[in-house]
Amino acid sequence: MLFYLSQYLQEKAADTAWADKLGSLRLFHYITFRSAGAAITALLLSWWLGPRIIAWLKELKFGQQYADKAEETGGMTARVLNKRGTPTMGGILIVLAMDLSALLWTQLNELVVLTLLSLVVLAGLGFYDDYAKITRQTNLGAKSHVKLIVQAVLAVFIAIYLWLLPSTSKLVTEVMVPFYKYPILTGSAGAGIILIALTIVGSSNAVNLTDGLDGLAIGCTLIVTLVFLVMTYVASNIKIANYLQIPYVAGAGELTVFCAAMFGAGLGFLWFNCHPAQVFMGDTGSLALGGALGIMAVLIHQPFVLLIAGGVFVAEAVSVVIQTGWFKYTKRRYGIGQRVFLMAPLHHHFEKKGWYESQVVTRFYILCVLCAVVALSSLKIR
Repeated sequence: MLFYLSQYLQEKAADTAWADKLGSLRLFHYITFRSAGAAITALLLSWWLGPRIIAWLKELKFGQQYADKAEETGGMTARVLNKRGTPTMGGILIVLAMDLSALLWTQLNELVVLTLLSLVVLAGLGFYDDYAKITRQTNLGAKSHVKLIVQAVLAVFIAIYLWLLPSTSKLVTEVMVPFYKYPILTGSAGAGIILIALTIVGSSNAVNLTDGLDGLAIGCTLIVTLVFLVMTYVASNIKIANYLQIPYVAGAGELTVFCAAMFGAGLGFLWFNCHPAQVFMGDTGSLALGGALGIMAVLIHQPFVLLIAGGVFVAEAVSVVIQTGWFKYTKRRYGIGQRVFLMAPLHHHFEKKGWYESQVVTRFYILCVLCAVVALSSLKIR
């Protein structure tokens, strides 16, 4: 909105005495300036809206009064402080700050619209899941197959849309991998659609599974967002993209502004979500943030970079798959289910081993930074 307003004012002031005075509005043409503005705006909005939304959620009694899965198992030494009653659905704050900031500072194009669409749809799905948990006062919200169907339909829609659009069809028909300069597969729309669907659905659920400790999911999301802030900017600059031999994506610079808004909103939410948390993001936030990361990875032709940058998310998701699969297999084979981890997702395993909540969160941050560095190294090592 601000970009279009600045452009309108400059056009109106052309060849008038105001032309020189409004010359500074040219700053709105720079992605770096608008990214900084988006980040600061989202952060300030989060700080301003945060106390109001938290108070509103408390008034509606949208708090977690039920025992979560970690509490039900018992023996969680890092859960001495009772979190009952802490409001959830804090993802509303993140999504609202992101959307408002992005609409203010981005120049809308297909890439931004698709990202905003995925954010809103997945936030709505997460809200439905959180609302079901609160009204039933149980950790069982929406049916898992319902969530997967909605996520899959959204992902396939985005994939087919990109395929049918001439300017973005290569995002579907060519498959790129990190550390290699050429596509490993070309001309296969079917494989591309499957990969895009797996990226968006997998990322959304992986962040959702990571959301279990104060500040864990949002902190790791901030680190991965910084990676994609760099990646989107590089992909949008044809000279830098050609030099680094990565796919150039026209219009991807606006995703840089979106990433900045996401980073600012995430920082603002972390202010209230750090231990001891005043609010939980809930599925409203985790499903939306994960989906946004997935769609951005797809839109810059780097889905496998997300696999590296989001290594912590991947580990959390894989731990659940391994735990569930092995338990079912051993129960069917031997009559008694066996576990690989003390508890899944992975962060609860380390809680069971006696790590304090703050230790788990901080150490996972360190691992996430390591994954981010490796992901960024793929820009040069090819």
